[in-house]
Amino acid sequence: MTSPRVLLVMAAALVVVLAAARSAHADIERFAVVIGHNAGAADEQRLRFAETDAERVGELLGEVGGVPDENQVVLRGKTADQVRRALIATNERIRTGQRAGRQAVLFVYYSGHGDADTLHLGDTRFALRELEALVRGSSAQVRILVIDSCRSGSVTRVKGGTPAPAIALTTDALDGEGVIVLTASTAGEDAQESDELAGSFFTHYLLSGLRGAADDDGDQLVTVAEAFRYTRDHTILASARTVRGVQHPTFHYDLRGRADLALADLGKDRSRGRLTFPAAATWLVVREGAQGRIVGEIVASASRRTLSLRPGRYVVRGRTRDALLEGTVSVASGGETVVATGALSRTTYARLVRKGHGEILRGVAGPFGGAAIRSPIIDGASACVGAVAGWVWVRADVTFSPRVVGCRGEFSNRTLDATTDALALDLRVAKAWDLRGVTIDLGVTAGGEVLQQRFVTLGVAPTRTSAAAHVDAGLGAVVPLFGRLYLTSELAVQTHFLPIEDTTGARELTARFALYGVLAIGAWL
Repeated sequence: MTSPRVLLVMAAALVVVLAAARSAHADIERFAVVIGHNAGAADEQRLRFAETDAERVGELLGEVGGVPDENQVVLRGKTADQVRRALIATNERIRTGQRAGRQAVLFVYYSGHGDADTLHLGDTRFALRELEALVRGSSAQVRILVIDSCRSGSVTRVKGGTPAPAIALTTDALDGEGVIVLTASTAGEDAQESDELAGSFFTHYLLSGLRGAADDDGDQLVTVAEAFRYTRDHTILASARTVRGVQHPTFHYDLRGRADLALADLGKDRSRGRLTFPAAATWLVVREGAQGRIVGEIVASASRRTLSLRPGRYVVRGRTRDALLEGTVSVASGGETVVATGALSRTTYARLVRKGHGEILRGVAGPFGGAAIRSPIIDGASACVGAVAGWVWVRADVTFSPRVVGCRGEFSNRTLDATTDALALDLRVAKAWDLRGVTIDLGVTAGGEVLQQRFVTLGVAPTRTSAAAHVDAGLGAVVPLFGRLYLTSELAVQTHFLPIEDTTGARELTARFALYGVLAIGAWL
């Protein structure tokens, strides 16, 4: 049996160990220098969101990154010399803290213009190698450099120009030293901004990942590896749809004694709330009253669908295959809010485009097909009954609809039976107005057609083929059915210009009027 004295010694030792561990954890300080500059060289287009991205990064580092305000420097629109002095001063603060036995993590972020060799801070230049030297030369145990600029991937190249190898990181203790470099693009690529996201692709997905979208294992810690994987994958997917082409973020590491580091601790601040989103939609989250600032995104394919947010009201926008879901939700301190799609407004894509939500969807298109009927344009003939098939492009101000129409009419008397086949190629242009449950439009159509008449008679009557043209004006209506399907109808007055042959065989161009109707089903793609 263990003596009371031994138990007392063991208990005292345990207390000392726990206290030491707690003290070591408390002595880890995090510092950040965050830089954003919208202006570059005189021949470079001014960026819209670089300085905003820097502000958002600084805000998030304070919320979940463990960087207190006094350890954070945010530089917006500053010169290269001001950036240099801020980095040197931060490194000096880190050295001072280490003399007192504290460990440190340094996070440096840049968003703005640049090339493979320099950062373009307005009309001043900051060499990438100097920036890298200031970061690597810091006495912080772990140094993280994030560069969101064009051709920034040159920083992640090892000597000889070979890209850094891909890695798979695992969680480890803080002890150790090293450098981690994340860049928005490779050495030959452009880093891109998005009007829809009001920021760069790379920084947007990095921030979304750090708010919880990248927390693959659900342990409330977002590591460097998790953040990079999420940022890389979604930056590639989003940039693949742009004119500039695919943007490939890069990752370089040089660590000793450790494999990974938590960039965000989502469970440390109990005052924060959690917002969880349903599947089968991509969600954007906008902080209400913050000039429409997007604070995070959950993509449709994401396995983790919860973001860590400060308490408050947020506007959520969900894009499904069929429509935009939009509404306001409240995030409570320390609690979880689940977005209920039934409480959100639903706007089909065509209506969304017409309402001017170009930042969400600039246009929508899809096929349609159905029945068509036209009153006769040849004396004594029956109505021309047939089919119509076409395509619709919906923009904010106008709808374009090219289509092919084919129909057949008949004529009969005591001595003659005839059929008239018409094949027309038309273009309809319309202006639409959305009402409750239905969309109406006013449109004009112009087109050309080929008419072919066949005769059955006691005498000789060869087949007759002629060309004609027509213009229309009329109304249309669209009623949503389900999913992306809709029912559409049109009623128009037509003026046809066609040659009519008299009894002497002479042809004369004649105008004939007709009523035209369409009933069809379409789908938005």
